Amino acid sequence: MTSPSETYRVSAYNTSKLSENKIHDDTVARKFGFGGGLVPGVDVLAYMIHIPVRKWGRAFLERGLIEARFVKPVYDGELAEITAKESGSVLAIEVESHGEQCATGTASLPDSAPPVSMVDYRETAAVAERRPVNSASYQVGKWLGTAPLCWAGDAATEYLRDVREPDAIYAREGLGHPGLLQRTMNRVLVDNAILGPWIHVGSRMQLLSAGKPGDELTARAKVTGNYEKKGHRFVELDALVIANGKTALAHCHHIAIYQPRERVA
Repeated sequence: MTSPSETYRVSAYNTSKLSENKIHDDTVARKFGFGGGLVPGVDVLAYMIHIPVRKWGRAFLERGLIEARFVKPVYDGELAEITAKESGSVLAIEVESHGEQCATGTASLPDSAPPVSMVDYRETAAVAERRPVNSASYQVGKWLGTAPLCWAGDAATEYLRDVREPDAIYAREGLGHPGLLQRTMNRVLVDNAILGPWIHVGSRMQLLSAGKPGDELTARAKVTGNYEKKGHRFVELDALVIANGKTALAHCHHIAIYQPRERVA
């Protein structure tokens, strides 16, 4: 049985205008055929998470599953409309902006978080010295780690403002937003190579435990794919995001174009 759709509207904000990844810079992004700097995919996913959290509350943060593909860019300052339609036990989620479908995905709430063994994910340090990305940076089968990241106090509050999150559950119950886990996944790429402009294009995230502001986050990631498609170079990662070196918060599949094709003039 399908229920009526629910809509959540966000004034999108490009949190990465000044980041190392110049796909978020207006001038550089236009060289790749975009209308301006892209709002990060991890932040678009954060917008998408709002509706399942509103529906299932803390339970979703403890064991929810969300998948998303980013098909068109969302731009700074534009309205993003996130709609969700329930069919059975699954929410089908879409993001529309500037008259186009920008992302699609699903969310669901398993009866329990699936068992995951941390020992199956090799603890690896990020490289000591990053070098320009090359064929060896993301070899299939390679294990990659990240430098620890932490959003505590004002940083955690600022993150919620940046992703325009109005739900009081995070402050009320002392919970970390799952979008921070996606930012940690991006660091798997950034902490291990010097990249040019690159694009996060898809994620699958099975939450395993609710995080807290101030958790020290790291990722243990294995490269499961590295291939060319339509002139772009893609990388796929299978990873756990871990809090404080001891608690698995999420099992993630992350897909990115790490060398996009430039538009031919």
